Amino acid sequence: MSERIDPALPKVELHLHLEGAAPPAFIRGLAQEKRTDLAGIFDHAGHYAFDGFTGFLRVYEAACTVLRTPRDYHRLTRAVLEQSAGDGVIYTEVFLSPDFCGGGDLEAWREHLAAIAEAAAEAEREAGILMRAIVTCIRHFGPDRAKRAALCAAETAGAFLTGFGMAGDENAGQPRDFAWAFDCAREAGLGLTAHAGEWRGPDSVRDTLAHLRVERIGHGVRAIEDPRLVEALVESGTVLEICPGSNVALGLYRDIAAHPVARLRERGVRVTLSTDDPPFFRSTNRREYEALARAFGWTEADFRSINRDAAAAAFCDEGTRKRLIERLEATA
Repeated sequence: MSERIDPALPKVELHLHLEGAAPPAFIRGLAQEKRTDLAGIFDHAGHYAFDGFTGFLRVYEAACTVLRTPRDYHRLTRAVLEQSAGDGVIYTEVFLSPDFCGGGDLEAWREHLAAIAEAAAEAEREAGILMRAIVTCIRHFGPDRAKRAALCAAETAGAFLTGFGMAGDENAGQPRDFAWAFDCAREAGLGLTAHAGEWRGPDSVRDTLAHLRVERIGHGVRAIEDPRLVEALVESGTVLEICPGSNVALGLYRDIAAHPVARLRERGVRVTLSTDDPPFFRSTNRREYEALARAFGWTEADFRSINRDAAAAAFCDEGTRKRLIERLEATA
């Protein structure tokens, strides 16, 4: 029998999409304010309703249509961070896309980012949660728009905006198509991550590492299918941002017990735990931890170890990292 996991256990989350973390009630409320009909993206109980990964992307992008102003994003950020803090998250890295926050225009992006940063500062003061931002280009929007996103990231890099990555449909294009965007972000001093090894197999992880030279991989779970790749990940210290509930909800694995996160960890891969787009998958950090404890017998000591690895891999300054590790160790 697994040990009971304290809901207040401090957690470090490295893979969370801001719009994807929007509570359905929040999006419905905005839609009403803006007199926009989004009824088709919710089920009878008010949850997001979609079928499969492409259906998920369509619903996600439809929900984004009511997020139009910096004020909307300020309110959204507060709602998301309050929710995360309530689940024991002390530090979160949140994916933001200039394509959604201002349509790729640099000045509009600056205004949206300022509103998000203001909301994050308020949440830090009131709830003790730290947030850092990672700009993501959207893979299925194509390389040219990825370049614009990278330029937005490079122009606003700093203490709050610390990373660059790529999300979206993994089946669109090849990693090498986006090399310019990642080179631009690298030159700006940003930490690099990219989604891979979810809908494409282990070769997508190899190609992403080779062409984009990222420090972390979003998901990366299909690496388990290639023992040599697993060995390479261990040797390089590449960190996987694993989102077990997301992978199960989208049908990649039948249940948590079938998920490879434990096998990857047992083989020495550095894994972290995140919720990805929690309300879409009817998940929370607390539920993820409880499910993993039941499936694999993980104890609080296991989760503390995983969270220390996440803090070590975070795209933050060393002072912030030290504070995070101190907070994690204070409860050990």
